[in-house]
Amino acid sequence: MQWVELLRWLHVIGAAVLLGTGAGIAFFMVMAHRTGDAKLIAHTAQTVVAADFIFTATAVVMQPVTGVLLAEATGWGLGEGWIVVSLALYVLTGLFWLPVVVIQMRLRDLARAAEREGRELPESYHRLFRIWFASGFPAFFAVLVIVWLMIARPAISF
Repeated sequence: MQWVELLRWLHVIGAAVLLGTGAGIAFFMVMAHRTGDAKLIAHTAQTVVAADFIFTATAVVMQPVTGVLLAEATGWGLGEGWIVVSLALYVLTGLFWLPVVVIQMRLRDLARAAEREGRELPESYHRLFRIWFASGFPAFFAVLVIVWLMIARPAISF
């Protein structure tokens, strides 16, 4: 396998991990939340946090590394419009993702406390869940657009 093919493969795998982990995390968190069961929510949130640190964080680091190396290897300038827009969307995604990880840890802790104390989930849990839910949409759609930009490489000029 040539160097460029390896970089392209790693970059595509990273994009698939970001999309797949993001969709999977969202699905499992929503399904756990719908039960209202604090113990199940706490367990699911713990798994989601672990997945974010193991899979998402790894892909988040690898995407710009493989992207820059791939651009250099293929002769694409980092100032090309589709790359600039991709990078801007990547930063936007990160601005939503980082708080979401913190919120997931807080949701886990609130659910653990409710289960341990034998009480209902507090209003702060529900408020944070709504913020978490709303924050996922811009980040997920930004990643979808980035994948389209990687495939289409449209001529965008500034």
